[in-house]
Amino acid sequence: APGAPGRPSPRSASGPVLSGCGVYDGTEIHEASAILVHLSRGGAEVQIFAPDVPQMHVIDHTKGQPSESESRNVLAESARIARGKITSLAQLSATNHDAAIFPGGFGAAKNLSTFAVDGKDCKVNKEVERVMKEFHGAGKPIGLCCIAPVLAAKVIRGVEVTVGHEQEEGGKWPYAGTAEAIKALGAKHCVKAHVDQKNKVVTTPAFMCETALHHIHDGIGVMVKKVLELAGK
Repeated sequence: APGAPGRPSPRSASGPVLSGCGVYDGTEIHEASAILVHLSRGGAEVQIFAPDVPQMHVIDHTKGQPSESESRNVLAESARIARGKITSLAQLSATNHDAAIFPGGFGAAKNLSTFAVDGKDCKVNKEVERVMKEFHGAGKPIGLCCIAPVLAAKVIRGVEVTVGHEQEEGGKWPYAGTAEAIKALGAKHCVKAHVDQKNKVVTTPAFMCETALHHIHDGIGVMVKKVLELAGK
């Protein structure tokens, strides 16, 4: 239990926001797991959320192709990662949480927004937009990794974020073009993990980079640590 011998006392009530289960149509599972591990290590109390909406589509992860006959619910799929302990995003409030954290995966661009289809002209899910504006307005930190920083770029005017490098560099950064969309949304793009002190937004590239899993895990750890520091708990 938090506060037990050998563990830090709870410093923050944190709300990770998931977008399904699986990199191509939902949450990137390794990123979500890394966030939860590092929140646990930091002594944070965690309540996991996801919007109760249909997925944009379902991808067969063995083929990378849509399963045309299937439909799935984002909340129900996210519950797989949360081991069943999940709450509708409509219940997340800056009043009783100190931080919100958004892992990546295409679900952030397909289910939490329409970025995968509409790019810079995307719309953000109304509950995601509400949560981000609420936490930002309350001066509470928001952490995002991988593709999820596009959400902050759309919702928070002039925010500073990263989605990694701006050139592919021989395939190491396969999604480098996302940086231009970040700029087109009116945000400032940084080429490495970044803390926007003014807006209290912390971002790290995670799987935007083709690198070893432990590097991604460690980078997310730095992001989580900075979020908890900004939460001031």
